[in-house]
Amino acid sequence: QVQLVESGGGLVQTGESLRLSCLISGRTSNTEIITMGWFRQAPGKERELVAAIGWRGSTSYKDSMKGRFTISKDNAKSAVYLQMDSLTPEDTAVYYCAGSPKAMTIAEAQYNVWGQGTQVTVSS
Repeated sequence: QVQLVESGGGLVQTGESLRLSCLISGRTSNTEIITMGWFRQAPGKERELVAAIGWRGSTSYKDSMKGRFTISKDNAKSAVYLQMDSLTPEDTAVYYCAGSPKAMTIAEAQYNVWGQGTQVTVSS
């Protein structure tokens, strides 16, 4: 069974940076993850896509994250990262790593493997 484990969340001040990590374990031959994504859910709000990265490294970002957030991956380490810069209190949320068997998808419904989430809190 595939498992995703996020780490790297925490409490930072406005303008600071954080790097989230997602480790992928338990892959089997009939469990394929083509696209990895980072989502977030702020209190009282719906979960939203932050960024996604495809098998060949293509990326997609929510417009408001472009220029501040960077998604990357290391296939050798089975890891996906989210570098977050210039954080603001509006970025406070639980951040989730997710995997999809679909090619370069940004549709949440097409992600079928999820991590437990990591809390990011940005103070003003």
